[in-house]
Amino acid sequence: MEKRRSKRIPVHLHLEISSLFNQDNGLVTIANTPIEVINISRTGIGFITESMLPTGFYFNACLQFNSEDSKLYCVVKILRSEFAGGNSTIYGCEFVGIAPVFSYIFDQLEEEYESE
Repeated sequence: MEKRRSKRIPVHLHLEISSLFNQDNGLVTIANTPIEVINISRTGIGFITESMLPTGFYFNACLQFNSEDSKLYCVVKILRSEFAGGNSTIYGCEFVGIAPVFSYIFDQLEEEYESE
């Protein structure tokens, strides 16, 4: 049974992060970490990477979708991690403080996914 608030949509997006932070002003600097976003929903993203990232930390993200107009700058909080085999880990994250005006991006993604 699906417990998530929003439907996950499979995507293939790439991100890089160079630092993580937490609410206690803790900062973790890491080498540019390549990330492959594997799914997205209105409330968060799932991604896979070979880097070990601490849960409960945040990072700034820029998600570039199909068109130049569909770019989303947001803060992402790492909620959970799961070993994926080899050197890879899958992370589940939530968007923090995303403005409702960006809902059109998710409307388009859901429409494209359902029409496939």
